[in-house]
Amino acid sequence: MPIQRYLKTAAFGLEESKVLAAAFDTAWSVLRRSGSTLAANDKAAMTREVLAKQIVEMVQTGERDHQRLVNNALVHVASCQMISRGLG
Repeated sequence: MPIQRYLKTAAFGLEESKVLAAAFDTAWSVLRRSGSTLAANDKAAMTREVLAKQIVEMVQTGERDHQRLVNNALVHVASCQMISRGLG
């Protein structure tokens, strides 16, 4: 899981690690259930990486609210997809 690599390399306490992992799991679950092409096998690894990085960056700035972490990560992934398609 991409988030695990970040948890090992960054200085996060146990509570922060739990927040990160829970937000990542929720965001990934939302994408999978939505039927988004971002969760398709050919894009899953990259999408999971982008989700993980975004959530870690938010926690590093002090964000701890689960729903804000999830929502922001999902918006970020969607905007990355738009940019890669030349729509942003």
